[in-house]
This record gives sequence, C-alpha cells and structure tokens, in this order.
Amino acid sequence: MKRILFVCTGNTCRSPMAEAMFRAKTAGQPFEVRSAGVAAYAGQPASPHAQSVLAERGIAHNHASSQLNEELLAWSDLILTMTGSHKRAILTYFPEAADKVHTLQEFAGIEGIRDIADPFGGALEDYRRCAEEIEESLDRLLERLAEVRFRE
Repeated sequence: MKRILFVCTGNTCRSPMAEAMFRAKTAGQPFEVRSAGVAAYAGQPASPHAQSVLAERGIAHNHASSQLNEELLAWSDLILTMTGSHKRAILTYFPEAADKVHTLQEFAGIEGIRDIADPFGGALEDYRRCAEEIEESLDRLLERLAEVRFRE
C-alpha cells in the first residue's frame, strides 16, 4: 500500500481537491490518500467552490482540514506539495522528510515545473481551472507511479 499525502497552505482548496480526485482515480488500487496544510486550522471544511468543483466531477468528499505534523509525515510514503514554497517549508521544519517530499508537478515529471495556482478567494471558474491543472498532474502522477512500481 502506497500512502500519499497532498499538501497546500490551508488544506481547504488545492490539497483536498487533489486528495479527492486522486482517490476517485485510484479506487480499488493499493493507495491510501490524505491531505494537510502547512498553515491549516484543523477541522475546517473544504471551501464551497472546491466542494462545487468536486461535485461537478461526481466526487463526494467530506473534508476536514488537517495541520501538517510529524504523525502525518511519518504515515506518508510520498508527500506531494502544490508549490515549491510548500516543499521548502516542509524541508525547513522537517528535514528528515527530504527523501519523500516533492512538488506534485516535479514528481509527475511535468516540464517547466510550476506551482499549482491558489484559487483561494477566487471565483468558481478559478477553482475549475485549478482542478483541471490538478487533474492533468494526477494523470501524469499515475503514469509515473506505474513506472516506479514496474521497476521495483
């Protein structure tokens, strides 16, 4: 079982969408998925627009935000951040996690590594664009994970 942790800032927009979308894409496969935020307030629901975008995709996700902590880091096999600054924050506070922390797009092998834009406070269309970017990254991630498993 591969345990993947998606990380963003407040754990109410990008990482919950990535968690829910990845879980939907990998149903029945050997993955456990969670999400957290580097500056999250525990117990917050996903933003209304994030919930709407997931619902438009037929994905139900009863989310409560989590603050990134040592327990979640120890639980995970792979930590995928939405931005380079999230990755740097994790490495600053948890340098022992260096071998398993990557940005989502970096690990997925997307050229011209860039951040997943934060839709927080934006319009529903901003969340839709964000979800499209996450979905493209998750599709590439699944290809990468299949390659890694094949070589193991």
